[in-house]
Amino acid sequence: MKKKVVLIQDNEDILEIMDQVLEDEGFDVTSSLTTEPIEKIDEIEPDVVIVDDNIRGTKKGAKVIEELKSDPETEDVSAVLTSTSFDLPQKAKECKADDYIEKPFDIDHMIDVVKNNS
Repeated sequence: MKKKVVLIQDNEDILEIMDQVLEDEGFDVTSSLTTEPIEKIDEIEPDVVIVDDNIRGTKKGAKVIEELKSDPETEDVSAVLTSTSFDLPQKAKECKADDYIEKPFDIDHMIDVVKNNS
């Protein structure tokens, strides 16, 4: 069984790169520029959710993760916050993310983070 990843990023180029790299590593990726996949999380049943803090729409990525972690049905899903923000480690801790990936990111580091949390 392939591990499932929901990937939400604010930049289409970054989304495509991350999607391709994770697919190449054997993950089943659902990628989006919006939080739409989060609304279908029960159907997708991902092992890991990677959310950019600055996604389009009403909520910040940290808020999305905070909500996932405070819901008994989704609290066990690993959540990774990504951002160019200098205070990302603090933000990730506050929203109870399992890990974080600073942007611009190193591809190998990103793969390690996803594998370690899936």
